[in-house]
Amino acid sequence: MNIVTREATTADVNAVYEFVCGLENEAFDMATFAAFFYGNLDKHHYHYLIAIEENRAIGFISCHGQVLLHHCGLVYEIQEMYVLPKYRSKGIGKMLLHALLDRIKDDNYVLLEVCSSFKRVDAHRFYEANGFVKTTYKLKRQP
Repeated sequence: MNIVTREATTADVNAVYEFVCGLENEAFDMATFAAFFYGNLDKHHYHYLIAIEENRAIGFISCHGQVLLHHCGLVYEIQEMYVLPKYRSKGIGKMLLHALLDRIKDDNYVLLEVCSSFKRVDAHRFYEANGFVKTTYKLKRQP
């Protein structure tokens, strides 16, 4: 496999849409999704990375950072990570994670977090195998 990672561009909107819909098992409104995607591409401390094999997007990771008072510094959070089913368990997720770590290494951040649904047991194993530790509960309330 000859796989490379790179920053996402506006040309990747359809692939990223496919990945995020697959991740959430939901079809989002494409126009709204695209507007958010394009709006976030150039934001400071936002990273959208794509894994490519032979000019085809096969995986995606997104991360954003913000300064949090309760950490007294910059905290990054992985928002989404998705690898096409055919490419799973082949090191693509690890490649994306390491590409992200390389992108943020000089940002003087204090923490990289990820939140993952209880049902994503394989994702939990992946993150723990890559140095993440379960330390908190995340509680949600919808409007």
